[in-house]
Amino acid sequence: MEAVTALGRAALVVNTASRRGADAFPIAVEALPRHGVDLDTACAVTDPSTFPDIVREAVRSGARLLVVGGGDGTISCAAGVLADLPAPDRAVLGVLPLGTANDFARSLEIPKGVEAASQVLATGKIVDIDLARANAAPFLNAASIGLSVRVTRALKPGLKRLFGPAAYPFAALMAFRQHRPFSAWLEFPAGDFDRVELDNLLQVGIGNGRHYGGVATVAPSASVDDHVLHVFAIEKGRLRDHVSIASLLRSGRFIEHEQFRLFTTTEVVVSTDGDEPVNLDGEIATTTPARFSVLPNVIDVIVPQHVTDVRRERE
Repeated sequence: MEAVTALGRAALVVNTASRRGADAFPIAVEALPRHGVDLDTACAVTDPSTFPDIVREAVRSGARLLVVGGGDGTISCAAGVLADLPAPDRAVLGVLPLGTANDFARSLEIPKGVEAASQVLATGKIVDIDLARANAAPFLNAASIGLSVRVTRALKPGLKRLFGPAAYPFAALMAFRQHRPFSAWLEFPAGDFDRVELDNLLQVGIGNGRHYGGVATVAPSASVDDHVLHVFAIEKGRLRDHVSIASLLRSGRFIEHEQFRLFTTTEVVVSTDGDEPVNLDGEIATTTPARFSVLPNVIDVIVPQHVTDVRRERE
């Protein structure tokens, strides 16, 4: 197994629009070298639209470790850029969780706080994980259609900064009251399921990782390293029905609820009655119809030494 300390030059790229990005950037610039990371360049990104180009340039300039600071959308964007590069040119991804939910970091047990996360970057191990795509757009945790889009729109930056993860239940209640049920058609190119028609839906979700939405678990067995997508659909129902579903979200046991459907596959095409926006790791990035697929083991990332449910399969 390749040692983290042997990676060589590192680049730090921080999204200062993330919840703690602006405050964390100068702390990270000081902390990473102190923990033994060979920090060559550091960039505080104020315009998120420039983030992909800055990541590409950092890797082209010779960085073998790309330390990304931001929320889940920022981390997924960086992973998508890395996946588009030829395999020998891809840098190893290091994560500083600076967003609101930090679901990806939670899935890999990467601790919050610049100091603790920097220590993992210096002493952790390298594993390779899956990346999912919706049409061409990347995501690491989950994609969703329906309620989650309204939740994302209700989560104003000020609300997230003020309340952090506690903002999600508040936004979800507002979104539920405004939600319009929709119909969806699921097609499975691999032929593992027949075409499925679903009506009166609250949400369709496609999980790659284990956690999403700050508090929810995709499914009890889901992992960012399992090479499959967990596709789930929830019927609209009554508010009291969804209170019972919400109580099962943390463990992923809501798959047992009668208003829940689950399919495990490597690829799915979702069509809806009208173009519906698709939420990818907290960012509205594409619309239906959308083809969702998984790319196994394409991203190398540093995790704590004690993590055992992900590993390095690709040499």
